[in-house]
Amino acid sequence: MRYCLLFVFAALLSGCKVSDYASDSKPIDHRIWDSLLQKHVTAEGLVDYQGFIADSARLNNYLDLLRQHHPNDKHWSRDERLAYWINAYNAFTVKLVADHYPVESIKDIKNGIPFVNTVWDIKFIEIEGQTYDLNNIEHGIIRPKFEEPRIHFAVNCAARSCPKLHNRAYTPETLDDQLTQAAEAFLADESKNKVSPNSAKLSKIFTWYGGDFKAGGMSIIEYINRYAPVEINADAEVSYLEYDWSLNEQ
Repeated sequence: MRYCLLFVFAALLSGCKVSDYASDSKPIDHRIWDSLLQKHVTAEGLVDYQGFIADSARLNNYLDLLRQHHPNDKHWSRDERLAYWINAYNAFTVKLVADHYPVESIKDIKNGIPFVNTVWDIKFIEIEGQTYDLNNIEHGIIRPKFEEPRIHFAVNCAARSCPKLHNRAYTPETLDDQLTQAAEAFLADESKNKVSPNSAKLSKIFTWYGGDFKAGGMSIIEYINRYAPVEINADAEVSYLEYDWSLNEQ
C-alpha cells in the first residue's frame, strides 16, 4: 500500500508539470496501431511483446506519426484529441516494455530515485519538440483536460491487473462506445473485480482514483452500477483486491 500511495502521489506531481502546447497539426489516422493490436494482442488483452519487437518497424512508423502531430484545439475535436492520447499512452507503453524485454513486470524498468521516480517518470516521449513521460500523459493531460473516468479502463499499464489492452485502436468515431465497452469488460472480468448484489471486491483503481469516479457527488457504487454486470446494493460490503503487477504477456 505504501508503494501505491507513493506512486499515485508521484504521478500527481509529475502530471502537474504539463502545460498547454500550441501546435498547428491536423488529426491523424490510427490504422497502423489498429492492425498491430489485432495482430499482437488477444481478445483477453494479453500482449505478444516478441511479436511487437519483430514488427518494430511498423510500430516505430506509428510512433513517428504520433511524434509529428501534437493535438490542439484548433484542428482537433475533443474525441480526436482523447483518442490520440489514449492510443499514445498505450503504444508508448508497449514500446517501453519492448525496448526492455524480457521483464517480469513493467516496474522492473528502473529510473531515478526508488519509490519517488518510477518507470512512469521516464521522459522518453517526444511530440513536436515536447518531452513527456507516461505520468504526464495520464495525469497531466488526459485526466484533468477531459474529466472522463472511463479512461481508467482504456489506458493500459502493462500489468495483469490493469484493464486489458483493447485489441483495436481507439477512434474518435466510436470513442464513446469503446469507452463504455471497456468499462463493462473490466467490471465483468472476475480476475479484476468480483461483484454481486451484496459484495463488491474491486480493483484498487477504484480507490487510487476514487475522486475521478465520485465527480458530481456519486458514490463509487453508484458509478460502478452504470457498467457492472449485476446491480450492487448501496450498502454492499466493499473491499479491494491485490494488484498483480506481473507483465500482461501471452
